[in-house]
Amino acid sequence: MDHTAHHTSAAHDHAAYEGHGAPPDHGANAGASWGMAAKATLHCLTGCAIGEILGMVIGTALLWGNVPTMVLAIALAFLFGYSFTLFAVRRAGLDLKSAIKVALAADTVSIAVMELVDNAIIALTPGAMDAHLSDGLFWSALLGGFAVAFVITTPVNKWMIGRGKGHAVVHAYH
Repeated sequence: MDHTAHHTSAAHDHAAYEGHGAPPDHGANAGASWGMAAKATLHCLTGCAIGEILGMVIGTALLWGNVPTMVLAIALAFLFGYSFTLFAVRRAGLDLKSAIKVALAADTVSIAVMELVDNAIIALTPGAMDAHLSDGLFWSALLGGFAVAFVITTPVNKWMIGRGKGHAVVHAYH
């Protein structure tokens, strides 16, 4: 008996990929627009900026040196960056363990690139590491670092989202 007449084209297409993973990506960044990547990067940048600024303020207020202050700022940038995603996916109904996994998968590379770039800008700007919170140099280096990090991290997020990674993981819960 010939059963081919019973298969719809959608069922046939599904069967063709069954057991072989997702259909191939026929174009670079097929599922990611620049707008989507910029929005994901801005989301990440917001959490990073809050954490980093808070870390710099705390370290400076406690009269810590540059290295412990930068370590605190980076740790808080990751904490706040992850927390934004964590709260969003928890609101969508995910249990805590699953939400943590989604936040880690969605944000780790983005936050790491952002922190690497913006802290390198601060470290390489003459005098910025020794500037006080009341100095324009401190704020211009910090904000300039965020701007450069945004420009560099956006294509990274576009590439990741286009491959179903990074913030693409979160979109299933929005």
